[in-house]
Amino acid sequence: MFLTKSLSSKHDKTKFCCGKEMLDSYIQRQASQDVKRKLSACFVLTDKSDSLIRGYYTLSNNSISLNQVPENFKKKLPKSYKSIPTTLLGRLAIDKNEQGQGTGKILLADALKRSYLLSKHIGSFAVIVDPLDTEAKSFYSKFGFIELPDSGKMFLPMKTINQLFEE
Repeated sequence: MFLTKSLSSKHDKTKFCCGKEMLDSYIQRQASQDVKRKLSACFVLTDKSDSLIRGYYTLSNNSISLNQVPENFKKKLPKSYKSIPTTLLGRLAIDKNEQGQGTGKILLADALKRSYLLSKHIGSFAVIVDPLDTEAKSFYSKFGFIELPDSGKMFLPMKTINQLFEE
């Protein structure tokens, strides 16, 4: 069903290098602790040996202020909600050896499918990303993510994701 697995101690985090210090440092030093503390879930795409990490992403619960939702989406939401439940795709990184081979698209599709299936059990209006830089922003834009006004964040409505994975 999914191409990724939950991060575990059998995965070699030390060799992961995507070229972005913040993302490298996160998987090497912090991800396992965040998983233990239930701050995020980390999913990894591995090589055939199932130990070398080719890429990873994190998901966690999130919410955004109703004021941040663009008007054309806001008008369909109840006015009584001050914040809207969402899923945060907090980090997505590809090892340098995998970059340019479509691995980012694969990880994004895996994250969106996982988020969509979870939204059937726990309310989530959209997947939110907070792009690290203009390169990341461009990547998410190609897949239909929409900028949230005045925040730097982007979102993809679950209704749109639903169309990708309808059963």
